[in-house]
Amino acid sequence: MTKDKLIKRNPTDYTVAVTMIKEAILRSQYQAARLVNGEMLSLYYGIGRYISANSRDGFWGTGAIKTISERLRRELPGLKGFSETNLKNMRIFYEEWSPVFEQKEIERTILSVPTDKIETKLLLPGKSSVSTDDFECFLSLDFTHHITILNGEKNASKRIKYIRLSLENRWSARYLQQQIKDNAVDKYGVMPSNFSTTIRDSGDAIKALNMFKDTYLLDFINVEEIGVRDIEDVDERVVEKEIVHNIKKFIMTFGHDFAFVGNQYHLEAFKHEFFPDLLFFNRELNCLVVVELKTGDFKSSYLAQLMTYLRILDDKLKKPHENPSIGIVLCKTADKDFVEYVIQDYAKPMGVATYRFSEEMPEKLRKALPDVDELRKLL
Repeated sequence: MTKDKLIKRNPTDYTVAVTMIKEAILRSQYQAARLVNGEMLSLYYGIGRYISANSRDGFWGTGAIKTISERLRRELPGLKGFSETNLKNMRIFYEEWSPVFEQKEIERTILSVPTDKIETKLLLPGKSSVSTDDFECFLSLDFTHHITILNGEKNASKRIKYIRLSLENRWSARYLQQQIKDNAVDKYGVMPSNFSTTIRDSGDAIKALNMFKDTYLLDFINVEEIGVRDIEDVDERVVEKEIVHNIKKFIMTFGHDFAFVGNQYHLEAFKHEFFPDLLFFNRELNCLVVVELKTGDFKSSYLAQLMTYLRILDDKLKKPHENPSIGIVLCKTADKDFVEYVIQDYAKPMGVATYRFSEEMPEKLRKALPDVDELRKLL
């Protein structure tokens, strides 16, 4: 149907639009709330395409989407997920992803679907530039998370990464929003570790690899406020003190499902006493996580120190139902290739990550960080 023919219809009569959307929902043979996630997204994509084609350029007029939403709820009692806001989000969902999914090789197929019809099978794997694995992740993420990503991130490749991270780490929509504000996707690299060889269960090894970042931004530590003239003057105890003082913020930075156990935690074996810097318990990994803070560059001797802590933790503190403890060296800088070379000789699971203060960050990246008020709200 051409636009000229569409204009002949009364633009304030949305009966056709309501009927089209209602039929698309009913054609799926399930109530909308019971659709599997992939079918739901495909339905939303088709409805978004229909709304986009008819609402842009002022054809439907102001208030059209609100009117359509209200009539849908009257004609389909109990219908959820089709509010005015959600219908607009469906339009966003289509308009933002259609350039990615509707590539030249399937352009004719897509264009052959009239814009006055709603097709709910347009999201097909293998028909776009997105890999099959990424497409499966795309269809597995719920609509609320999708809209959070679309509203917060404009780069398509980064959006795909946030989809993966959200699924792998089971982020809530609220936590995802914070991660996007923190530009977390640029900080998620592979931390040098020996998890693949020291953690027996491959599933647990993958979880551990996904749990930890290779670099942590300690943006809540202000070197000016703690009274040092040079960043090199910041020693381990100063960093530890600031982390403990801002423990909630550090846990937010460190990851999800962490519980703080203590700092300078007393360990003893054969009358020898040890005091690891920070001790956590991670519910997802079901194990203790010890973090040793170091300034300057990574040294191989740090792993030997960490190995001692892990041995004592597993012998003295670990409960029978818990997994072996994990150790993390958090230092100022590290040569990843060197770390991966020396860490393989250790029998306990451990990794090496680095940290940065906000003062050392480029101005552009620093401006992307959430402000103090936003952090307070999140906490």
